[in-house]
Amino acid sequence: MFGKRGNDDGRRVTPEFRAPAPVLTQPAKAEITQPSQPVLEPRLAAAAPAAPRRPVEAPPLAPEPRRPARERGESYYDTKSQVFSALIDTIDLSQLAKLDPDGAREEIRDIVNDIIAIKNFAMSISEQEELLEDICNDVLGYGPLEPLLARDDIADIMVNGAKQIFIEVNGKVEETSIRFRDNQQLLNVCQRIVSQVGRRVDESSPICDARLPDGSRVNVIAPPLAIDGTALTIRKFKKDKLTLDQLVKFGAISPQGAEVLKIIGRVRCNVIISGGTGSGKTTLLNCLTNYVDRDERVITCEDSAELQLQQPHVVRLETRPPNLEGEGEVTMRDLVKNCLRMRPERIIVGEVRGPEVFDLLQAMNTGHDGSMGTIHSNSPRECLNRVESMIAMGGFSLPQKTVREIIVGSVDVIIQAARLRDGSRRITHITEVIGMEGDVIITQDLVVYNIKGEDASGRLLGEHVSTGIGRPHFWDRARYYGEEQRLALALEAMEKQAN
Repeated sequence: MFGKRGNDDGRRVTPEFRAPAPVLTQPAKAEITQPSQPVLEPRLAAAAPAAPRRPVEAPPLAPEPRRPARERGESYYDTKSQVFSALIDTIDLSQLAKLDPDGAREEIRDIVNDIIAIKNFAMSISEQEELLEDICNDVLGYGPLEPLLARDDIADIMVNGAKQIFIEVNGKVEETSIRFRDNQQLLNVCQRIVSQVGRRVDESSPICDARLPDGSRVNVIAPPLAIDGTALTIRKFKKDKLTLDQLVKFGAISPQGAEVLKIIGRVRCNVIISGGTGSGKTTLLNCLTNYVDRDERVITCEDSAELQLQQPHVVRLETRPPNLEGEGEVTMRDLVKNCLRMRPERIIVGEVRGPEVFDLLQAMNTGHDGSMGTIHSNSPRECLNRVESMIAMGGFSLPQKTVREIIVGSVDVIIQAARLRDGSRRITHITEVIGMEGDVIITQDLVVYNIKGEDASGRLLGEHVSTGIGRPHFWDRARYYGEEQRLALALEAMEKQAN
């Protein structure tokens, strides 16, 4: 099915190279000439890199100890280029596309092994394994990024051009030894990623938000806006979805604080999750949605679909950028407004950045209790100020007092997340919005995180404490859902622990 294998007697006819299957990003030409030449045609740039000038090292998976980078010589890349050329001459890409990923990977490995044996390349077993993995990643995956995407301990992958890749592990940023061949190979990988969700990135549209199949968030900004080469940022999601109980183990929240959050999600309080970049807002939002009743109709609106809700009745909506003619754009505000016509019981907005906050507040205030969203801000009070500012950005000519009355009537709880200077992530405030006195919005903290110091290794020490509020403002709502006893016990236990 994939071409002839066996001894090469020199009489093999180069088969016609047909239109490539979707596994390749760039369209192919009609046929391949000079199958053994080391330099690949431009159409293969997205599938396999030519010999780069700098060595590449793929780090091991997370459970293994970090091994020192091993320099690869030019001969390794010359061999890889020749093997890849022979692979493309032998394989039928249209048939390869019909296989599942594991089957395609095994088929490629078998053919590459045959090619190495036929051409009698002198390679060690470890070099041969690296060559097999590199070629499989180039043909089927995301090239040099594959080893990083396979590691579950990495939170962020930051590519600053072809020669510099950073990762975040345990809250700390470190540089890797992985490199792309050149900026064109990096751009090809970016195009492969964004094309999977129907988007594009090129000189005419150099900024793009997209996602990986597992929901990981992707941002690409390409030249001419990125001066030193394409910048790719991937916010990776763990394969095992986090829960509030796991956040307790990590110290992000105390057990009693987690109980309060579970009740807040259960009794359909309108929640805004506030925090800075990388503070864990989306993760916390995912955790809270675990406590939504399974019979509720939930509609999510996001720029790139990241939320991973477990309920059976979920409708996921995603914005759309404009086309080449500048038409066809669907904004977040369009999605939120359309949600109101879809009989939602809860509306969840992945991230509120602009005037759509007004529509979200309207939804919260018109019978869609339990709606949630996230906002970039550094404190609960600043979160309220940002909501006011974003409403003003939408051109709404409303008096300030009216805007604040809308906010008070819509938002019940603000949960503040923060990434501390030691790299740890903590929920620092659980704050209620309780009303107005004159023109001022009144809030009260239920739970706060107090930093007490740091240990010898520089890790911050602190604890979550109750502020002594025995009966929160949403007490009647908790009693309506039969959760007032659990709420009272959680707050009482937290207060006793503080004393």
